[in-house]
Amino acid sequence: MATALSVVKAAYDAFGRGDVAAILDLVADDVDWKLLGPPAIPYAGQRSSKADVARFFAEVGQADDTQLFEPREFIEAGEHVTVLGFERFMARQQGKLVETDWIHVFTVRGGKITRWRGCYDTAARFL
Repeated sequence: MATALSVVKAAYDAFGRGDVAAILDLVADDVDWKLLGPPAIPYAGQRSSKADVARFFAEVGQADDTQLFEPREFIEAGEHVTVLGFERFMARQQGKLVETDWIHVFTVRGGKITRWRGCYDTAARFL
């Protein structure tokens, strides 16, 4: 069986290829997926199904032109994986280049992502 870390790394590899279908294959049918952030981030909020997660990725693509996305540090603790990273993107609505650190926290059970939390340094985006 895949480890939590290998599942998470596979999801990031798929994201790097733009392969949302491969990410969704790694997500449980009943998922707790949430980007923490203010309503000004169009894709912030709670998701609870694969279809919701697919919409999340579509909304990210509509809102932001990602120029650099770097998962930098992976911290595994059993079924939990915390990833520290950095991103540079153009926020289309504001026409603003944003560089921000982020944190993603995953729970993986039975080879599937059952929970995800994401958090940006929102001060970087909304100064």
